[in-house]
Amino acid sequence: MLRGSTGIIGVVNFITFLVSIPILGGGIWLSARANNTDCLRFLQWPIIIIGVTIMVISLMGFAGACYRISWLLRLYLFAMFFVIAALLGFIVFAFAVTDRGHGQVIMNRAFLEYQLSDYSGWLKDRVSEPGYWTKISACLRDAGACKGMARYVRDPTTGLLVPEPADRFYQRHLSPIQSGCCKPPTSCGFTYVNETLWSAGGVTAVPDPDCIRWSNNQQQLCYQCGSCKAGVLASLRHSWRKVSVINIVVLIILVIVYIIACAAFRNSKRIDNDEPFGVNRMTKARPSRLHF
Repeated sequence: MLRGSTGIIGVVNFITFLVSIPILGGGIWLSARANNTDCLRFLQWPIIIIGVTIMVISLMGFAGACYRISWLLRLYLFAMFFVIAALLGFIVFAFAVTDRGHGQVIMNRAFLEYQLSDYSGWLKDRVSEPGYWTKISACLRDAGACKGMARYVRDPTTGLLVPEPADRFYQRHLSPIQSGCCKPPTSCGFTYVNETLWSAGGVTAVPDPDCIRWSNNQQQLCYQCGSCKAGVLASLRHSWRKVSVINIVVLIILVIVYIIACAAFRNSKRIDNDEPFGVNRMTKARPSRLHF
């Protein structure tokens, strides 16, 4: 039965259990994006592990409060301290590795374009690693990252459905992966045929190596381009920043809850030791009288 301070600890653990749900949800959301969009499958696991750990620790603390098991409560406080430290470390890491990089504004284009040179650090090196990029590009291809780009309009002359004209395509807001992997860079000067089919025409000088890497083969497109790697990094940056905002809010709640739990645990120990609240445990010894 929950009483007094142990009741507070029980309520606190119920709150931490609820708090773990958005963390776990964020990890599952990243996992879903890893399978369908970002194709980076290792980044969501730290968040999922932290969320599950908070759930287990909360249940452990609730059981300790319910059955007044002091050693279990001590273990709960000790474990929660390291979970908070781990969550803080992960938030700092997430912001550090996604600090640089942004899309470039192109004249007369609604979408942004991405260059790998705008990014740096560990995450760029990880994504650019040839063996790992082979897996990412295969995942993007299998997920059909570029298949959803096709849009058609009805030709007023023939009444047939044809790909939307270039001026309408240029006003679309493409995702970073669609912009980087599914079309050549604007600097190549290729002529638009449809969303994933471009004609080099009479272009001879190519200012960007990605222009050479581009292929109209629907299984290749620009999956080997630096712009595609930059698009993946930009998409990942956007996803991580969303999850990090949730994690910051959760971290603040956990710190507050942890402080309350520590105070309630100390008060519970004071009651168990029959120490009256507000009275100093040490008493001043009465000085002996001086005899002359």
